[in-house]
Amino acid sequence: MRLLTRYCDFKILGGKRSFFGRKKYDLGTCNLVEPGIISPERAVPDHIVKPDYYFGYKPPGSDDGQPEIKTVDQIHGMRESCRLAANILKKTCDITKEGLTTDEIDAYVHNEVIKANAYPSPLRYMGFPKSVCTSVNNVACHGIPDDRKLMNGDIINIDITVYYKGYHGDCSRTVLIGNVDERGCHLVSSTEASLNEAIRCCGPGQALCVIGRTISRFAKRRKLTVMPAFLGHGIGSYFHGPPNIFHFKNDYPGTMLPGMTYTIEPVLTLGDIEAEVLEDGWTAVSVDNARSAQFEHTILITEDGCEVLTLPD
Repeated sequence: MRLLTRYCDFKILGGKRSFFGRKKYDLGTCNLVEPGIISPERAVPDHIVKPDYYFGYKPPGSDDGQPEIKTVDQIHGMRESCRLAANILKKTCDITKEGLTTDEIDAYVHNEVIKANAYPSPLRYMGFPKSVCTSVNNVACHGIPDDRKLMNGDIINIDITVYYKGYHGDCSRTVLIGNVDERGCHLVSSTEASLNEAIRCCGPGQALCVIGRTISRFAKRRKLTVMPAFLGHGIGSYFHGPPNIFHFKNDYPGTMLPGMTYTIEPVLTLGDIEAEVLEDGWTAVSVDNARSAQFEHTILITEDGCEVLTLPD
């Protein structure tokens, strides 16, 4: 997940306010989340193959700035890494429940990835301190696992990426904890549906901007808001790179080509579009304390359509 701006406001991205001030939203009820205590970095055994950024800062992206068009062998590698990520995500969602800390989720993901002889891609990526992103309630994206226990009524996005045999596979889901109120359930189900709508639009020769237009129309029908600061991205031998995938209505250039792989990962909210990043440099929260949800798949454009690579067995 790329962050378009550190602070997303109406002037930058063209949102609208009512004449008499800020629009009113039905936010429902939830427990507000504040950062907790972060445990030390988890060790990665010597035998695990690590990406370059493990050993020092490296800017994200491909070497030439162009979307990577995969060969047959590269597509095979992507299928393996994405399937692994999807299976670990499924198992993680199954064990996620009230009373579990997000740090315990991190430990579980870390151990599952290592057992598979893979590397947890978020760890050390541009300084991120953990092996998974866990974003709860008003945390929109890039939440750092800590000692906070999940509470009845929470919603949590679990974002897993693995680096396996030279390729990154990336996916996420939002999980309901206990009895979530009606607005929260509507938000989560609608966000997943918006992702599925966008995937149905993907195929060779299609404009990349159709993804954002589709998600925006869908969110509007469901009376939800797209948080435009958060982008999908190209993925492969690099974690994040071209093309950028915008989830809001746009006319940016770019065409889907066979062999292209990228993520679609909309963040929808019950409230306003504005987000800000906390002092840790990662945790992005809604300015109005509204909840958001996110779902993500890695997509391959084929000769006659598209393939969702991050489906579990």
